[in-house]
Amino acid sequence: MRLDARLTSVAKSRRCLWTLLLGSCAVAVHGQGVNTAVAGTQQVLEHHGNAARSGLYVVPDLTWEAAGHLQRDPKFRADVAGPVYAQPLYWRSPESDHALLLVATEKNLVYALDSLTGATTWRTPLGSPAARSSLPCGNIDPLGITGTPVIDDSTKTVYLDAMISDKTSNVPRHMIFALSLTDGSVLPGWPIDVEAVLKANGQTFRSAVQNQRGALTIAADSLYVPYGGHFGDCGDYRGWVVSVSLHSPHAVRSWSTRARGGGVWAPGGVSSDGSAVYVATGNTMAAWRWSDGEAVIRLGVGLTFSGQSPDFFVPSNWRWLDLTDTDLGGTNPLLVQLQGATPQELVLAFGKDGRAYLLDRRNLGGVGGSLLSRRVSSDAIRTSPAYVSSGKEAWVAFQGAGVDCPHGTGGDLVVLQIASGSPPSLNTVWCGLANGRGAPVITTTDGRASPIVWIIGAEDSNRLRGFRADTGAVVFAGGGPAEAMSQVRRFQAPIAVGRHLYVAADQQVYAFIF
Repeated sequence: MRLDARLTSVAKSRRCLWTLLLGSCAVAVHGQGVNTAVAGTQQVLEHHGNAARSGLYVVPDLTWEAAGHLQRDPKFRADVAGPVYAQPLYWRSPESDHALLLVATEKNLVYALDSLTGATTWRTPLGSPAARSSLPCGNIDPLGITGTPVIDDSTKTVYLDAMISDKTSNVPRHMIFALSLTDGSVLPGWPIDVEAVLKANGQTFRSAVQNQRGALTIAADSLYVPYGGHFGDCGDYRGWVVSVSLHSPHAVRSWSTRARGGGVWAPGGVSSDGSAVYVATGNTMAAWRWSDGEAVIRLGVGLTFSGQSPDFFVPSNWRWLDLTDTDLGGTNPLLVQLQGATPQELVLAFGKDGRAYLLDRRNLGGVGGSLLSRRVSSDAIRTSPAYVSSGKEAWVAFQGAGVDCPHGTGGDLVVLQIASGSPPSLNTVWCGLANGRGAPVITTTDGRASPIVWIIGAEDSNRLRGFRADTGAVVFAGGGPAEAMSQVRRFQAPIAVGRHLYVAADQQVYAFIF
């Protein structure tokens, strides 16, 4: 089924309800009629644009035809120091005509860049990152800020976790910072030493064996920070979620897996629908009874976990997934709303075993209780997915080696269709070539029309490419020599605001304009 750009004003106003949730749509009502003005995405305050991790951006003028005219903006130049794994953010101050592009690097540097020119507005160093040689294992050197920060627009604050190497002992510590968006200064009462505060609560958290790769989020006036292990699964690490009250920064709560391992390491980190937070956990070690690994887990906003089947899902072959390191924790839970489906509130999870699991958000199903499970990739799925809905269908894009691709095609970018039903169905629509390991996002002109899947050929071609979401037809093939980028790190995703798409690469941030 094609997504049709020719839509009535009434239908547009209904669809605007979804984009309103993203802060990207304006609706005006005049008398009996409805006048819809699509303002587009105005801010990008967290990973994939929102706590549901939809990866959906509204860019009113970015049609399929306009995408073909995308080029690097010659007026934008932004140099940054260090590898960048965290997705950039975009914040517009009400006191300024210019927005800020926030970029955090592995050298523990946070930049606020002018979104039009790339000029540095402020730059804050947070301390020395941890050298790989000071850690028992891992594959990032140096290790500083990896997880995507989150912005609290109401207080003009950006929150992040940084791995800091102590100047005297050289011991690494996870520190949670709060920075003023006005000038980059560290706010009073911050940073919080995660290991120290959890020790004071009688819990054992060892910074040296814990990594912080997953994106942060805010829900119910609390900050949520996920933790997993390093590449290599060394030491007695656990999957952790730490929450910090935004009213009292020393009021800290936590949840962790019962068994060793089970890291919450997906780049998309914590997802939330406002009333709960959702995490996917990785493989556990030597767990003869299920102990919170290989699972999608719903936690209360106070990080309570009932342990009952409505609040978790784990595949029935979880022990095999543990033994083969093909865990469920490579992507964040994707929260999907689908009209006409039974149920309508869904969770989509992906595994390193190449399977997709569709879950009932109200009742995750416990052991083996998915609505459906299907193999959709012949390789591990690790990056954040993205989705857009159109009536009673949703299109989900993910990076992986597609199976059951139509017409015998293959590729490392796959789009699935979730169709309404009782239960909903799941099918592969098309496969394409991303030529790398970036995370896809989707742009539309009004929340649904002219949907385009964008993905970076991270750690391979390092090119930005765009595809029609309905057919897979290429609308932007990467451009010419001027559009070439330096090394873009795996899992990196572009963001789309105004007339720009932004990409953070090693040593430089790129702006594409159409």
